[in-house]
Amino acid sequence: MIRCFHPLFLISLCLGLLGNLACLAASSVPANNASPNIVLCMADDQGWGDMAYNGHPGLKTPCFDALAKEGLRFDRFYAAAPVCSPTRGSVLTGRHPNRFGCFSWGHDLRPQEHTIAEVLKSAGYVTGHFGKWHLGSVYKDSPVNPGASGFDVWISAPNFYDNDPILSCQGVAKQFRGESSMVAVDAAIDFIRDQHKANKKFLAVVWFGSPHAPHRASKEDMAAYPNQKQPLANFYGEISGMDKAFGKLRGELRRLGLRDNTLLWYCSDNGGLPKIGATGGRGNKGAIYEGGLRVPALLEWPNRFPKPRLVPVPCSTVDIFPTLVAAAGLKSRQQVPLDGINILPLLDDPSPSRPRPLGFWQHPTRGIPAKSEDWMSELLALQSQGKQMEDPAMLKLNAALIPDKYPEDSFAGHAAWLDWPWKLHRIESAAGTTQYELYNLQADPMERDTQHEQSPERAKIMTRQLEAWLASVTQSLNGKDY
Repeated sequence: MIRCFHPLFLISLCLGLLGNLACLAASSVPANNASPNIVLCMADDQGWGDMAYNGHPGLKTPCFDALAKEGLRFDRFYAAAPVCSPTRGSVLTGRHPNRFGCFSWGHDLRPQEHTIAEVLKSAGYVTGHFGKWHLGSVYKDSPVNPGASGFDVWISAPNFYDNDPILSCQGVAKQFRGESSMVAVDAAIDFIRDQHKANKKFLAVVWFGSPHAPHRASKEDMAAYPNQKQPLANFYGEISGMDKAFGKLRGELRRLGLRDNTLLWYCSDNGGLPKIGATGGRGNKGAIYEGGLRVPALLEWPNRFPKPRLVPVPCSTVDIFPTLVAAAGLKSRQQVPLDGINILPLLDDPSPSRPRPLGFWQHPTRGIPAKSEDWMSELLALQSQGKQMEDPAMLKLNAALIPDKYPEDSFAGHAAWLDWPWKLHRIESAAGTTQYELYNLQADPMERDTQHEQSPERAKIMTRQLEAWLASVTQSLNGKDY
């Protein structure tokens, strides 16, 4: 496994609002019978309202609805970022993606970050990634492919993928046939069966390419919406295809006798699409307002949570890493700042409140195109000639380097601080001017009526907390964690 580490040193960071610190690697505590198998599923651009169980009038999502009735349903679950790559990085690290320079879509996971796959692998789990990667390349010998991030088995695409995709199997391009979500689930099921037969604990990460545009549902899935015009029928059909694949995955866990001690967690990577998607608040994908961050999320682990329940407390994709470490019963050593928390105590408590606020920050750095279909077709052609991708830029050999130093006393872009039910927005323009908005989400879920002037003391406290957090994130970005 190729790694591009900077010299490693530990940083001691004593911020009260960052009381939680992450393990860089698990101690040598092996997985045992009480440790759950873990399956993480993620949609691509599914909004909070793009679920029948959340009241969508046209969508059919019977498999998601079933889990919503039988497991834990999060009412306020947040993507760490309003676009895809950063949120995916937050899942793997428990850290806000700006800490490692994953500012927007197409940016990489910094190689020196330690991932949940690496942590669980060190404790005896077998790890697999299936579907959309979008945190670096999927070529052999790249420091930012899934294998370099701790995955033993990976069948991955560099970005979203459609039906009949070409995917990278540990760096070897392979043509698959079938509906895109089902292709990823079938690969994951093969992996799960192998680990079950070998009596191994496993982490399976299944990241769908749906319902990202362009929407190309299978004929069967689109036929479920005969009264919709083609754009909507394709969009709805992609979600139905994902629902069907998710149902097959969940059914296989039950068939293998693994359901009770498998932690299955589903969410989306950002809020809904403009015009076509349904969001949980103001704005859409790309916005720090609720519509860009609030996403559907479901969890089941029958051994730990035998009864269904609605989870009202705000939780986030940054919480996945520390929660899985705790669920696996692992001890930690070596520490860097975490932005997520272990939410198992919140899920045990019938009337929980989050002990620490959530921070968000959309840096103005633009996204980087990742042409999955073109790149995978090119790789398949190269390998048919006995060649490999050798372009250093495509392999992303410099992914460990962030050459710029960022100011630790000004924070360009749109940031927010969520201390339920209050949410403070801080919007700093390119000219350096800053405006603030403060909303009570319980009374004003659409974030229309700012209370910044009416609640000056609350605004002052939250501003101080937000700016301390932004300074900490920038320090990580500038390399002070490693």
